[in-house]
Amino acid sequence: MVNIHQKELFPIGLGTWHMGENKNKKDQEIKALRTGIEYGATAIDTAEMYGEGGSELLVGEAIRPFNREDLFLISKVYPWNASKKQLPISLENSLKRLATDYLDLYLLHWTGNVPIEETIEALEEAKKAGKIKAWGVSNFDVKDLKEMYEKENGQYCQANQVLYNLGERGIEFDLFPFMKEKQLPLIAYAPIAEGDSLGANLTRNKSLQQIAENHQATIFQILLAWSIRYDQTLAIPQSSNAEHVIENVKAAGIQLSETEVKQLDEEFPKPTKKQPLAII
Repeated sequence: MVNIHQKELFPIGLGTWHMGENKNKKDQEIKALRTGIEYGATAIDTAEMYGEGGSELLVGEAIRPFNREDLFLISKVYPWNASKKQLPISLENSLKRLATDYLDLYLLHWTGNVPIEETIEALEEAKKAGKIKAWGVSNFDVKDLKEMYEKENGQYCQANQVLYNLGERGIEFDLFPFMKEKQLPLIAYAPIAEGDSLGANLTRNKSLQQIAENHQATIFQILLAWSIRYDQTLAIPQSSNAEHVIENVKAAGIQLSETEVKQLDEEFPKPTKKQPLAII
């Protein structure tokens, strides 16, 4: 389980990037999200950027049959909307699209030109107003987090969402250790490398194939199990296929052995020097 803002979360959530953009896929996407919730996922991650609000509208419709209190809704604000004046407007629009009174977690999508102290102030005001339970950041590297922590109320940041998967381990050199030191939860996006479409050829790897066979699992399930092998990591794979969503959620039950983790370290080595923060 992952603890974000005093709430225990199932470690695999539901990503929604690219969802809500095609009306012809709407029913399939709603079924996928509802299936994920039915099988135990509680966290749903979206953003005002995704389909320019289309994803939030889809999520709002998908969660309608469920108890809102059982879910953990995450959305994100564009950097240029993260000012004291604009953030409340963006947040209100997100809440309307999601058909909810509050967000469990509201993230600054990436660093921008609005001073971080102004964004923090706006987020804290939203929290006091009951519009959000907690706030965090996304695509922040070590220097960005350090700058944030120097600002008033910066310590109230509850998560950092960054790209992380077996084929993209750059954060393990300095960012991940820094976050562990600060007890800042990681939200890992693209944990299965967007269906292995990012160039690492994970599905062709013999070690991964063997480990998947050992667990009677798919390679994608092994990638998810690997991504959440440490506590305080929430992985948010995206799928519009209900069967794939079930597989994703069930991956939380796979425990990799120390030998298997070492085997994967040999195939996909940890970084030995600072890497630029990877972003899709």
